[in-house]
Amino acid sequence: MKRFIQTFKNIFSIEDLRVRIFNTLGFLLIFRLGSYVVLPGINPLELSTSQKDGLLGLLDTFLGGAFSNASIFALGIMPYISASIIIQLVTVAFPYFQKMQKEGDSGRKKLNQWTRVLTILITIGQSIGYISATIPNEALLIDRSLVTLSSVFLLTAGTMFCMWLGEKITDKGIGNGISMLIMIGIISRFPFAIKNEFTRTMSSPMFFVIEIVALFFVIMAVVMLTQAVRRIPVQYAKQVVGNKVYGGQRQYIPIKLNTAGVMPIIFAQSILFLPSMIGKFFMEDSTFATAVVSAYSEPNSWQYNLTSAILIIVFTFFYTAISVNPNQIAEDMKRNNGFIPAVKPGPQTAEFIDDVVSKITLPGAIFLSLIAILPAFVSMFDVSRDFALFYGGTSLLIMVGVVLDTLQQVESYLLMKHYEGLMKSGRVRGRAGVTEDEL
Repeated sequence: MKRFIQTFKNIFSIEDLRVRIFNTLGFLLIFRLGSYVVLPGINPLELSTSQKDGLLGLLDTFLGGAFSNASIFALGIMPYISASIIIQLVTVAFPYFQKMQKEGDSGRKKLNQWTRVLTILITIGQSIGYISATIPNEALLIDRSLVTLSSVFLLTAGTMFCMWLGEKITDKGIGNGISMLIMIGIISRFPFAIKNEFTRTMSSPMFFVIEIVALFFVIMAVVMLTQAVRRIPVQYAKQVVGNKVYGGQRQYIPIKLNTAGVMPIIFAQSILFLPSMIGKFFMEDSTFATAVVSAYSEPNSWQYNLTSAILIIVFTFFYTAISVNPNQIAEDMKRNNGFIPAVKPGPQTAEFIDDVVSKITLPGAIFLSLIAILPAFVSMFDVSRDFALFYGGTSLLIMVGVVLDTLQQVESYLLMKHYEGLMKSGRVRGRAGVTEDEL
């Protein structure tokens, strides 16, 4: 406890770090306040308060209830994330964008401009769909056409403002701004979920204690999944330049067990939204369509979870394949006179790296799928749906990843000012990579 208090004092004794922490808290407060500002022409009391499932439930979780509240931040930064994913996939598929990505800062600025323009277009389309699909007629105070027109402008402005907040957090705060906005939306529901669960289980307090202990171990397992790295040793040949000798040291290529992060879960849940949506058009004429809608509208059904697990495994391999390029890694190593011991440079090095990535991706994908469907299993033990969501899925992975990234930045400031780190042994490792000692 004494060490914790001293570390806390050290954090706030660094002026730059202290200012960044307060800036981050201020920007996050603005984001949370905006989630309660309702769109004009809509009566929030008439909005449905029922639990949304599938993709809509995922969006509402990310946005801390702003989606179901019909707020000006109802779409949040989700259109920006969608645009970023599309640009990333396009960069892999089209040589023009690949070349642009390799142009350095100028290329990244062009890609950012493309992302912003695509974000506006996506937001306009999603805002029209949001008003028409989720706002009932009884919640409208004025004509629907006027509400739709004004909401398109306000929701688009709200998304762009959230993007600006995210960029400001990254520049003047601590942590990744976009990730912080998503995390604060998710974690804002945790106090209410744990309070309601405690109230619900007052008759059996031991059950509540077991729930908390189980949640602790699940979080530790997710931390292990996020931190696990397979290090491939790389030896660099010695080079004599003048009177100095360069190279000759051994470094490592860190291949993460879960390279894809939360993207496979997001992709899978987006696709699982389609069967129930399409099936609704055929419910009147087909009992099979009715069964499909019933199965895929319930996140706790075995059909939903089995399909989700399979899709997550498939998308984990897909996203890892487009994120890790063994040929490019082998080419860069050869250019810098590096080689993997007992492996020839060139194609054989690429094959070796590809084999390692394939072997560690399978257990990582299986573990990721288990984490994703864990809330459904937890719900079977009479745990409320709101509290069960924190036992796994996208929410827990995002929270753990963002916290680790933020702690890594805080520790970097402490070490730079010659203070002790946050841990007695080792260093905090974020999602972006490994520590300098491991490179």
